[in-house]
Formats: sequence, structure tokens, C-alpha cells
Amino acid sequence: MSDNIANPYFKSKKISMIILAVTAIICSRMLFFFFNDPEGPNLLVVVGLALAVYFLSYVAYAFGPSKMNGIRRLSAVICIQILLVTGLYFCMKWF
Repeated sequence: MSDNIANPYFKSKKISMIILAVTAIICSRMLFFFFNDPEGPNLLVVVGLALAVYFLSYVAYAFGPSKMNGIRRLSAVICIQILLVTGLYFCMKWF
């Protein structure tokens, strides 16, 4: 109990990382959903892309500007995830 009193941000950061992981998985799955593949997306490829998106968003979250805290930082990083996956979609469509 004393750990939560000493560092109240710890629980919030843990929840933020879980939210980033879930949105990375959803964005990765949605990327491969829009491709016309009769077999469907490969689970290993979806998880691999989700890990890459999560890692890049974690770096943006951890080393982002210190002016942004809480929900503003989290929403900015989720927007970065969405933009990254959208950019990957259009790059993969061309090739």
C-alpha cells in the first residue's frame, strides 16, 4: 500500500502501457484485415507487427516532451500508432 502512496504515477503508467499494447494489436490486426488474402492474416506476422508498433510507440511515450502528461501524452502516442499503421498500409499497397 505504501508503494502506491509513494509513487501514484506508477499505476497510471502501467495502465497506459497496457492500453498501448492493446491498440498496437488492434491496429496490426486491422492493417492485415484490409488486404485481400483468402487465407487471412498470419498470427505470427500480426503479433510481430504489433510488437514493432508497440516498441515504437513506447519510445515515443517514454522520450516524448515532458510538457504533455497523462491523457494528452497517451492520446498523442495512440495517434502515432494509427498514423504509422496507415502509412504502412499505403506503402504495402504500392508494392
